[in-house]
Amino acid sequence: MKGRGRAIWAAVLSLVLIITMVAGCGGSSSQKDEDVIKLGFLGALTGDVANYGIPAKKGMEMAIQEINEQGGVLGKKLVGIYEDNKGDSAEIGNITQKYITRDKVAALVGDPCTGLTKVAAEIAQSNQVVLFSPGATGAGVVEIGDFIFRNTMLDEVAVPVVVDWMIKENGWTKFAIITSLNNGYSTALTPIFEREIKAQGGTIVIQESINDKETDFSAQITKIKGVDVDVLVFTGYYTEAALIMKEVQKQGLDLPMVGGDGLYGQDLVKLGGDAVEQKVILYCGFAADQPSEQTVKFVENYRKLYNEEPDMFSAQYYDAVMILAEAMKNTNSTDPKVYKDYIANLKDYPGVSGNTTIRENREPIKSPVYLVTVKDGVFPSLVTKIPVNVE
Repeated sequence: MKGRGRAIWAAVLSLVLIITMVAGCGGSSSQKDEDVIKLGFLGALTGDVANYGIPAKKGMEMAIQEINEQGGVLGKKLVGIYEDNKGDSAEIGNITQKYITRDKVAALVGDPCTGLTKVAAEIAQSNQVVLFSPGATGAGVVEIGDFIFRNTMLDEVAVPVVVDWMIKENGWTKFAIITSLNNGYSTALTPIFEREIKAQGGTIVIQESINDKETDFSAQITKIKGVDVDVLVFTGYYTEAALIMKEVQKQGLDLPMVGGDGLYGQDLVKLGGDAVEQKVILYCGFAADQPSEQTVKFVENYRKLYNEEPDMFSAQYYDAVMILAEAMKNTNSTDPKVYKDYIANLKDYPGVSGNTTIRENREPIKSPVYLVTVKDGVFPSLVTKIPVNVE
């Protein structure tokens, strides 16, 4: 019995060795990697900013699917690699490193948030891998290095246009501002609004502060109610915006809120209800009901694929993938060191989220600026679009 047992184990070990050798020779991951071009997704699929990441992933997947249906890039299929960074700085750092060292991605697409993008960008730049952010609007992103790009509506570009619209088109000259002190996006955006309001002749009557995750804003709104203001500028995110506007409604104030694309999210409607209806206006680089041919086609295809409306993040991730694919095709290379220069010289790219030009400082100019709101419970609904001088 012992002899038969040893014989059986020897046979089993031989079989295992044969299977291992065959797998190693015929199906290695390195060989498969040569047949595809990998793009690493950066975004949150769970947590507080999943409202950004979930539609972003859908836009990226849709672009990859369409490109592959048309033959791929340089004879290869695009493959998206998707992990959930949960909106966490440590998590996005780990994922970025894995994408680069384990998956050998040709580019990174994301993140929607400025702070998280900066974490990933430092890693991407040090490894000479292109990172293309379709959402980071704050300062200090592309300055990280020449492998870092973005195609979003910048706060520095949008705010002057929006303040001009508020003052000249609406006659709102007296401003209240609320800043979320533990939100880097908000603390960076507030000074831009402050500067432009003062430069364009407006008056900041009162400034209040909150923190993300707070839910009681009665004290701040009571103070604002006690002064004469035309409009409330809130520089934070959609969750707090909805709750602030519910408090505005509760206290009987007829006060519009204006903010940046941090307010962009379906939870604005879910949490705010009729308190945000045509009362919250935000700027962004995309509106589904704009009439351009490429946007109309994108919206139709997105609806068919996902049975829902596209948003700013799905559109901008879609455009980012398309721009990356175009750069690789036109340089005949998937090497970031080669194709990055094509992106750096991009002029008037006709994306579904508007036209994008990359300036000499590698910052994007997008035109037009879209102002959107909630109308009849539908978000986003277009208020107006304002062209931007791209010279």
